[in-house]
Amino acid sequence: MALVLIAELGRPHGVRGLLRVRAFSEAAVTGYNPLVDGAGRRFVLLPRGQDVVAVEGVTDRDAAARLTGTKLYVERERLPPAEEDEFYLADLVGLRAEGADGAAFGIVLSVEDHGGGPFLVLSGPPERLVPFTRAAVPVVDIAGGRLVVEPPAEVDGEARG
Repeated sequence: MALVLIAELGRPHGVRGLLRVRAFSEAAVTGYNPLVDGAGRRFVLLPRGQDVVAVEGVTDRDAAARLTGTKLYVERERLPPAEEDEFYLADLVGLRAEGADGAAFGIVLSVEDHGGGPFLVLSGPPERLVPFTRAAVPVVDIAGGRLVVEPPAEVDGEARG
């Protein structure tokens, strides 16, 4: 069963067990309850304001503090189908990355986003980081198990024609 990261619990908010939450989906806070962490523990989130949630069973600041940084996931099967020309980033992991000419670039190991937009981590050698933009990844073929990459020269190390 594949899990998709949908939210991350932040620092406590107040003294009654509330927490900040960073949701990766508009529906993350309530639409997919219960959520699970990496160890399989189940969590039910209850909205309490903008980016603030109560976690069912958590009633004090100390208990909330112990949950800071907890990543929460939903089973991939529970998510609605992606719209045409849209992708769940989790579905890209494991795809073959090829150049337009068919040259192998590796396998998508992960998709990461540290604030500047998502990028693909491709297996090596050499390992590459490719921005997940239409210009750098013009073709995504989930059913075919591949995507076409045209990494910028700064990523590829040489100009490609």
